[in-house]
Amino acid sequence: MTLWRKSSRSASSANCVEVAHHADHVLARDSKNPSPTISLPAASWARFLRQTRR
Repeated sequence: MTLWRKSSRSASSANCVEVAHHADHVLARDSKNPSPTISLPAASWARFLRQTRR
């Protein structure tokens, strides 16, 4: 079972990004349209977060 987490920036909005950890990858999807999902290596996801938080 995959445990999805909603972005804290989404608050109560219907426009959400959800993420889940799966082995050494991070899955991401749009909560309104959960299929398809994207899968990124965990290191790539961490790099993406660092770049967007600047």
